[in-house]
Amino acid sequence: MAKRDHGSAHGIALKKKYGQHFLRAQIYVDHMIAQVRLTDESSIFEIGCGDGFLTRSIQLQPCARLWVFEIDPSWAAYVRATYPDPRMTIFEDNILDVDFARFETHTPWILLANLPYQVTFPILHRLQQHRALLKEGVIMVQEEVAQKIVKTQGRGYGFPSLYFQHFFEWKLLDKVPPTAFYPPPKVESRLLYFKPREAASITDEAGFWQFIKRCFAQPRRTLKNNLQSFHYDVTKIPETTLLLRAQQMHMDDFLKLWGIINNP
Repeated sequence: MAKRDHGSAHGIALKKKYGQHFLRAQIYVDHMIAQVRLTDESSIFEIGCGDGFLTRSIQLQPCARLWVFEIDPSWAAYVRATYPDPRMTIFEDNILDVDFARFETHTPWILLANLPYQVTFPILHRLQQHRALLKEGVIMVQEEVAQKIVKTQGRGYGFPSLYFQHFFEWKLLDKVPPTAFYPPPKVESRLLYFKPREAASITDEAGFWQFIKRCFAQPRRTLKNNLQSFHYDVTKIPETTLLLRAQQMHMDDFLKLWGIINNP
C-alpha cells in the first residue's frame, strides 16, 4: 500500500495511481473561474475533485448544477461531507467510462478541472467525441501537453496539435509551478482555456486522421519517406511537397494532400 501512496491530506492517503496532486494556490483557481461566464442557469462539471479545493470555489459562483466525477471514494465522501451543496452531485465514476448521454438533459456544459496528467489525452478524446454538449472550459494540464496542443509548427507540433485544434479553440493561460500543488509534481503545469469550434467536414475523416499520424510517424523524415513506408501512392504529389517534413506543413496543406491522394 505504501508504494501506491505519496503522502496524505485530511488523514486520507493520496494515491499515486490516480495522479493525486492537489492544487493549493487560490490565485489559479480564481483565474480558472474568471475565464468562463457563469450564470444561475450554468451547468458545470469537474473531473477529479480531490479534497475540494476547486469545488468549494465553484460553489461560490452562480450555477444551476455542479456534477463532480471522482474516482476515489474516500475523497468523494470527504467532499460530500465537507462541502455540502444542493446543486452538487458527486459521481464515483471514472470519467473515461461515463456514458455522456447523461449530460444531454442539461446542456451546454462548462468544464473546470485539474486533470489527472496520466490520462489527459484520453480525457481530451472523450471531450472531442462529445463536444456538442460543451460550451467552454478551463483545464489544468502538464505544460508539455499544453504546448503540444497549441503548437502550429516546429518541435512538439504533431498529430495532437492538428487534431485538437480542428475541434477546439485553445488559449494558454497561467503557467503553474510545482510548488502550487501538494505533493508537488515533477513537472510544470498550465491552465488552458478551450471552446468547441465548428469543425469543417473532411472526406473519410477516420482515414484522414490515420494519414496525419503516418505523416508524423517519424518527424525527422520527409513526407515521401513516411508515406511510402505506409504504401500510399505518392506519384501524384509534387516532389517539392514530398521533400518537406510534416512539421513544416499546416492543416490546409494536409487537406490538399489528402485530396490529391484520394482523387482517383
